[in-house]
Amino acid sequence: MKILVTGSTGFVGQALMQVLINREDKLFTLARRVDRNLPDKVHQIIHDSDSAPFSVTFPEKFDVIIHLAGRAHILNEKVKDPLQEFRKVNVEGTLELAKQALANKVKRFIFISSIGVNGSSTNGKAFSEQDVPQPHADYAVSKLEAELALQKLFEGTETELVIIRPPLVYAAHAPGNFARLLKLASTNIPLPFVGVNNKRTFVALENLVNFIECCITHPLAKNELFLIADTESLSTKQLVTYLRQGMQKKANLIYIPHFVMKLGALGVGKIKLYEQLFGSLEVDASKARTLLGWQPPLSAVSAIQKAGNEYTKVK
Repeated sequence: MKILVTGSTGFVGQALMQVLINREDKLFTLARRVDRNLPDKVHQIIHDSDSAPFSVTFPEKFDVIIHLAGRAHILNEKVKDPLQEFRKVNVEGTLELAKQALANKVKRFIFISSIGVNGSSTNGKAFSEQDVPQPHADYAVSKLEAELALQKLFEGTETELVIIRPPLVYAAHAPGNFARLLKLASTNIPLPFVGVNNKRTFVALENLVNFIECCITHPLAKNELFLIADTESLSTKQLVTYLRQGMQKKANLIYIPHFVMKLGALGVGKIKLYEQLFGSLEVDASKARTLLGWQPPLSAVSAIQKAGNEYTKVK
């Protein structure tokens, strides 16, 4: 097969490439710059993301496109209209790539979306594929708009669409909030999570990559939407405990009332961080297991302990 991957230099993309390189397929990447860490067997296509995201003439006919690239969460957003910037890359750019895929009769287009399309939190009922989308952030809005545009474009054509919505993806070298949590867990500071019994579902990097690989060829993935996640939901208390176990540390957790933590978060403008640490976001990923027979290679507990262990080795 001939497979094209966008976003191959990103957090998920690099891990996916390590797996795909070992396959017998002919592998291509589409990126803004040359990745000198890739072997010569990988054919690199360069595009100008600033002027026309993902706009490039296909040098060959591809069987599968895996679209990972996009504008992700920006922690210190500085543009005047963030939603417009997200739309430029995540909607317009994705649609441009999809139109080229359609014109070149690509067999399958795999789009990596986000659980944020479903919403930002759950209250006793896990998110599933049947839920009405309720995106709250600009990033998630752009991902939903891209999903809808792709479904409309590919409807009634021979190009198959697979949409995957993962929650937070973690590993020892994960970026963003998980990187901050790893850094915090690696200290000996007592953390205020004893009374936190929330439920959050994440996905280990290895598990997400394994599922994407499954969707490359599985016939039943055709034109399907999947929420993909680890099988277990964990509280923040459990998450920090397992991370510190992997770091060969005691949990060292203390109790501070939730309302005190919330007031403190409001006072320093970190209410979203409070919601992520103390709120719930559960994901029901059973469809992937029942329809495709897929099983995650790692349990959440072992993957989190592994992330903690590898983090300390790197540091």
